[in-house]
Parts: sequence; structure tokens; C-alpha cells
Amino acid sequence: MKAAFLDKNKISLVDDYQIPKSGETLVKVSLAGICGTDLEMIKGYASFSGVIGHEFVGVVVDSENKELLGKRVVGEINVGCDKCSFCKDGLERHCSQRTVLGIYNRGGAFAQYLSLPSKNLHIIPDSISDEQAVFVEPLAAAFEIEEQLKIENDSEIAIIGDGKLAQLICRVLKINHKNITCFGKHQNKLQLLSKFGILTKLGISEKNEHTFDVVIEATGSETGFTDTMRLVKPRGIVVLKSTIASKNKLDLTSAIVNEITFVGSRCGPFRPAIHALQTGMVTVDDLIDTVYPLKDLDNALAAARDPDKLKVFLRP
Repeated sequence: MKAAFLDKNKISLVDDYQIPKSGETLVKVSLAGICGTDLEMIKGYASFSGVIGHEFVGVVVDSENKELLGKRVVGEINVGCDKCSFCKDGLERHCSQRTVLGIYNRGGAFAQYLSLPSKNLHIIPDSISDEQAVFVEPLAAAFEIEEQLKIENDSEIAIIGDGKLAQLICRVLKINHKNITCFGKHQNKLQLLSKFGILTKLGISEKNEHTFDVVIEATGSETGFTDTMRLVKPRGIVVLKSTIASKNKLDLTSAIVNEITFVGSRCGPFRPAIHALQTGMVTVDDLIDTVYPLKDLDNALAAARDPDKLKVFLRP
């Protein structure tokens, strides 16, 4: 099969990559999304060699679960050992023996086929398009924030970043909260949020400093942490969403002095994400950008790196 293979920092298209034969459910990939984590992995984050990509929708072509055959599915990316206490508590993402689709010890979605255990797969309703379905994984990550935190209704919430994940986080939090401000660097992206009643700001001014109860960092950049610390109140909460391939040291002095609580946050629940798309509670059509065939991998990655672009897709 055709696949995008990452070998340390070099990614290339391979025409004869082996189709997964693991005894798991085999999925023919219809569409895959390029996200910030994929781009960081190409820079060296996670030191992964293999097929990358973890946002996808596809059709089941082989499975021990016959009810899945021919169904259009998306998949949770963490596969645990099924034996440890984390797995038994439904926290496979923290299993010490886990594999992660396209990120750690498991081939990913930038290929014609991938495999996952059937329990990781969720059937997508016909009312959700392929392009919308690819957003389920990052949208679930946005829903995870309120799974982890009890954010008070009157809390002042800031989101740092205006890219794909930040856009989804804003839209999810808007369901239950009103005091939301998104800080970004691209006016065209911030305008997408204004129509949802979200306050947007191009850059941080002095009057914004240390005024927010909860600050969510979703920039995908090294400067995001510094901006986050400028905004959070003493004894406030910082939610860290970015995965950055950085070797720079961070100065945590202000975090200690101001007694900041940090929350690492990544994968989240798929069912609320699917429901939100199906009901229109969260819309993503305005985030859809360009679809490239897998053979046009280089141009697709270049487009995904363009700060003016939002969601770029690969069609294997």
C-alpha cells in the first residue's frame, strides 16, 4: 500500500508499505487530517519512525466484529494492554504498554489502510461528512478540558491560539460558558470565532495581563507558554494542549510564585464529539481547507504549515 513513512526527521512517500496484518480491525482510510502534532513529529517530537497521522475516517474492510464490516468509522488512537489498572479504569491513554496511532509504536493514518482494535472504533452517522468526521479526534480533545476541570460559570477563560485546535476549544467551551476570549495572531482566523459571540483579540495588551481564571494554551508554538503566563491570574489554572518539539528550557519561577495549577490535557471522549457534530451543536465546515491526494504529500505538508490555512486533508 501507499503510505507516508517518517524516518526520524525525514518523511517520504512509500509505494510498497505492508498492509497491517495484526488480527485487529482493518480500515481503508478515506480521509486523514494533518494536525500540529504531525508537523512537530516531522521536526523530531516523539522520535517516531513509521507511518504518521492519527485523525481519520475510513471504512472497515475486515474485522472479527461483523457488525463493523462496511461501516464508516473513526478511531480512538490509544491502545492499551487491557490488563493494567489504567486500562481497567478506561484510561488506556495512560497505560505504560500502550501504542498510539501514528505517534508511538503503531502505524498511522497517512496510508491506504490502518488497523485498530474494534473497541477503539466508532461508527459515524450518515449525516456527518468525511471532512467533518476527521474532526472527531481533535474535537474530543476539546471536550476533554471540561472532563478534567470543573470550570465555574462566571470564570474568565482565555484561549491562546487561533489555529485548528484553538478554534474547536472555543466552540466547545462556548456551549456552557460566556466569558471567553481568544487571543491570536491572524485576523482572518479570529473572525471565524466572532460569529459565535466569542471575544477575540489580536495580541495581548497590558490590561489583559493576569486577569483570567483559566487559560488554555493551544498555540502549537514555543511562545505560547510565555503568553499564557502573562494572562493567568495568581492561583489560576493553566491547561496545556500543545505538543512542541522544543529543547528550550522554560522558566517556571512565576508559576511557583503565583501558585499556578497546571493541567496537561490531550485525548478526549469521542461520543460527545460525534453528538456535537451530528446535532450541529459544534460546526466545523468553516475550518475545512484543502484536500490533497497522498501522492501530493509535500504540497499537503507545506499547506498545513501555512499559518493562513486551517484544516488540510490527505486522501489516500
